[in-house]
Amino acid sequence: MPKKEVDEILSKYRKRLEKHIDIDTLGEVESTNISEFSQEYTTFREEWLSKSTTTYENFCNTAEKIFPLKPASKDEIELSKAIKTAHLQITPSGAVSFAALIGGLFVILGLLIAGLDYGLTPDQGIAGIGIFLPLLFITFGLIALKIFAKYPTYLATKWRLKASNQMVLCILYVVMYMRHTSNLEHAIKFSAQHIDAPLSLDLMRIFWNIETSKFSNIKDSLNDYLEFWREYNLDFVTSFHLIQSSLYEPTESRRIDLLDKSLNVILEGTYEKMLNFAHILRNPITTLHMLGVILPILGLVMFPLIGSFLGGLVKWYHLAFLYNLVLPIIVFGYGTSILSKRPTGYGESKVLQKQLEERFNPLGISIFLALFLFFIGLIPIILHTLSPGLDYELPYIGLVLNYVSVGTLETTFYGPFGLGALILSFFIPFGIATAIGFYYKTRSKGFIELREETKKLEKEFSAALFQLGNRIADGIPVEMAFSRIAENMQGTPTGDFFRTIDINIRTLGISVREAIFSPEIGAINKYPSSLIESSMEVLLESSKKSPQIAARSMISISNYVDRIYQVNQRLQDLLAEITSSMKSQISFLTPAIAGIVVGISTMVVTIIVQLNQSITEMAGQGFETEELATSQLSTISSIFSVEGVIPSFYFQLVVGIYVVQIGLILIILYNSIENGADEINKSHLIGKLLKRSTITYILIAGITTVLFSMLAANIGGGLIS
Repeated sequence: MPKKEVDEILSKYRKRLEKHIDIDTLGEVESTNISEFSQEYTTFREEWLSKSTTTYENFCNTAEKIFPLKPASKDEIELSKAIKTAHLQITPSGAVSFAALIGGLFVILGLLIAGLDYGLTPDQGIAGIGIFLPLLFITFGLIALKIFAKYPTYLATKWRLKASNQMVLCILYVVMYMRHTSNLEHAIKFSAQHIDAPLSLDLMRIFWNIETSKFSNIKDSLNDYLEFWREYNLDFVTSFHLIQSSLYEPTESRRIDLLDKSLNVILEGTYEKMLNFAHILRNPITTLHMLGVILPILGLVMFPLIGSFLGGLVKWYHLAFLYNLVLPIIVFGYGTSILSKRPTGYGESKVLQKQLEERFNPLGISIFLALFLFFIGLIPIILHTLSPGLDYELPYIGLVLNYVSVGTLETTFYGPFGLGALILSFFIPFGIATAIGFYYKTRSKGFIELREETKKLEKEFSAALFQLGNRIADGIPVEMAFSRIAENMQGTPTGDFFRTIDINIRTLGISVREAIFSPEIGAINKYPSSLIESSMEVLLESSKKSPQIAARSMISISNYVDRIYQVNQRLQDLLAEITSSMKSQISFLTPAIAGIVVGISTMVVTIIVQLNQSITEMAGQGFETEELATSQLSTISSIFSVEGVIPSFYFQLVVGIYVVQIGLILIILYNSIENGADEINKSHLIGKLLKRSTITYILIAGITTVLFSMLAANIGGGLIS
């Protein structure tokens, strides 16, 4: 049958059905037209996905045209699932082609540099510029190949973590709506409009698949979507199936029982999974701390001696490559794998994200702060570059720079080894931490306080809803019930919320909806909570049927909110020990260990430099006639080679930047474990903890460096004498 005739038949019977539908019970759904609602999917997707994700899509699609590759069957299935989950508009072939293209370009560039250098200096092999640069490009290529080949999987994991953090509220909103209007289609729309992305985008796609004729009805489209979550969250799937079953129950009591059962399933499932997650989380976190913090930082103590004994084979930029690029990637990847096992979350689905995006962006000020502090930290390098012999000409500058000259025919300078240069180098990690901390602190300033006040309101809200339901059940109009609740809960956030509604109604003569939701004077503006907003929407829509239905809805929601709060408290207790341990690692343990290592390494470097200089002077002046002694001193001098020692200035830069990187990664993991994908709280924690952690490192490193430098001077003098 032609599609036109099908549409005409559907339109004819749709008009007949509309005559028997109570429009007033449709709930707060902006449009009852599936086509209009589904069109929001494409618009919302473009607005919500980041520019970097969109750029990645464009690169993948272009790479597939230039260099098409087909992934292995197993990888193709995995990539297809990830692409669908993350709402990417690419193919598995495009993802693999882009990864191969980027990785191949880096590898070819590294081989080309090595080949050109060998051709220009055949007698030195590739020693003209060293093997490090070609190896660096090849390593970059291999890392890029691995990262971009798995990038859709990473986006899908990130998406799944954010979506799972909203599932409890999703089921809650569907159940809230279904209690007063048994219409699954409009209940899903209601939920999609009251939770934030990404789960709202998933719900919109259910309607989009109907509009694009992929499925013919809401049941098939919903079941296709739930099939994906069967592997990751069976409780979410079971809850939705129970909600679907409630549509077929012959009695109202059995229908309500199934709805209550659906919410109970996901709440109990969340608690049990989080209990298991908390039990198995201890070992991975301990492993992460040992492999990412303790062992790498303690291993740095050996590098000053290794560099000296191996005659400069290990340079500071080798350390930077390992500690500031490879290790952070490994630690972040391992941390992401830990988070991928995190079960359904329990946090808010909407936390002032829109206001955060509209806030002033302090990126320019942060970059200026970083550059200014960078300039201070690089003063020793700048002074030496402008005048290589400056520290020999000015004695006070020499104490700061302390470059060591080696060679007679052509002088080569090594350093800086001065204590002043080391102290100035602290400004570089401090600049990075200050810039990042200032950016996130400015972005989140004020939001945390507002959210904490909103949390207090949500905590009290279940009791307020219970009272409100009882007042309405007693026959008091909704407009008057608000003033009674405000009097009973005077001096609390809930009392202020209901008082604002009552004042708006009494003084301005506006409707209840405007008193609550008006963009200018609505009470919801003071407490931007999705839970409160949706509860008030249910109150308004259920009151259109009858006061008794509205009363039962408020009492039911009160019970739901109270149960969710109890589960939240139990889950926080389960994770308290682990999150407390992680916070102590971020705030003190990691910076303290790194600071002590910098002090010890500085002492070792100082002793080696003093020994080398003193032994060289003795070999040249004190033993002119004793050839054997002179030979022995020369041998010792060559062992403690200044050319191979990594200056404390560069060593501290590597360690300091690594401390900032590890601190940032641990903060992100800490927030994700405790709060799920909560961007507001993540920004607040980065702004609060990162700078504090870096300052702790600088203070401990500075104190130990001064003490160990004084000790090194005594040790060096004692050994020579």
